[in-house]
Amino acid sequence: MNLIPPAYAQAEQAPAVPTPPSPPVPTPPAPAAPGPAPSAVPAPAAPNAAGQGSSVQKPPGAGAPPTLPDMFTQLAPIFIILAIVYIIIWRPQQRRSKEQKDMLKNVRRGDTIVTSGGIVGKVSRTIDDAEVEVEIAQNVRVRVLRQMVVEVRAKGEPVKDAAPSSKS
Repeated sequence: MNLIPPAYAQAEQAPAVPTPPSPPVPTPPAPAAPGPAPSAVPAPAAPNAAGQGSSVQKPPGAGAPPTLPDMFTQLAPIFIILAIVYIIIWRPQQRRSKEQKDMLKNVRRGDTIVTSGGIVGKVSRTIDDAEVEVEIAQNVRVRVLRQMVVEVRAKGEPVKDAAPSSKS
């Protein structure tokens, strides 16, 4: 598949040969119109030997790779957007996740909890690190995974450790 026309490709590959300037093309005088004097409009450039107009010029360094300050200028908006996303989304989500883990770790006997299914009950005992036993009605106890606890509504009384004997 040839994307570059053959004449253009040959002109790009051929060494630059100075071409003699073409004579200016005379333009017929415009009829005089009443009003302000017409401004001088340059005539369109005549095509050179390669068939291209001399008005097409490449800016200096057009084929050069971008310099380091140019790359920083282009990448700055991307870094700013990433910083905003981090501040608005990621950081608060990590904080909520940490708070949820701490809450689940601190669930103990006597706490009133709400499960993800909407069941409200009181923790009667902790079975292990993954499960708790919840009393949802009088003498009705169910085992619930700690991960299914959504909210701790009321903290129960702390469990009293065995009282040290005062025998001396």
